[in-house]
Amino acid sequence: MKNKIIGWFSIGSTYTYLTALRLQNLMATRGFEMEIKPISIRHIMKSMNNIPFPPEKKEKVNYMWRDIERRAVTYGLPRPNVPAPYPLKNFDNANLVGVVLNDMDLYLNYFNLTYRYWFIDGMESGSEENIRKCLNEMTLDYNQIIELANSSEVTKKYEKNTFEALERGVFGAPSFSVGKELFWGDDRLEDAILFSS
Repeated sequence: MKNKIIGWFSIGSTYTYLTALRLQNLMATRGFEMEIKPISIRHIMKSMNNIPFPPEKKEKVNYMWRDIERRAVTYGLPRPNVPAPYPLKNFDNANLVGVVLNDMDLYLNYFNLTYRYWFIDGMESGSEENIRKCLNEMTLDYNQIIELANSSEVTKKYEKNTFEALERGVFGAPSFSVGKELFWGDDRLEDAILFSS
């Protein structure tokens, strides 16, 4: 790879289920690395007055769930149990834990697990149950990780990543950037990989 790929990820984005479950395998088979930046896409969307799937747009919401289900089958991923609980009640919790685990080079394991428990088992990302189950599977101490996730240092890093994403023109998740080029959506991941090579 000639150019670095940055992944702008926000646990809480529905289409990110597809990225979370296939990214590690893609990285292994295609031989690329990615810098991960956990962000608050909710903050970015609110700043743009953008509500992508409001409850009153039932047809659009139904389409989203069916589209994710179809794409998961196309990729050979586990069929999600849709509709999954959405939107997340503890959105920031899910992502602050992600910031902590990203610093430990464990983000992608958590990313995969939290989406599996959310989309397949109906255990909402960011909930204590979901986080405990993820950390237990990763053999990490729940209390220690939560203490770190609640620290001002981690909050500042989360906010800094989000501000940087805004500056780079990120408006949705998942997004991928290669230099000044931005690729939005799971279906543009392969384009970002190709552009970086």
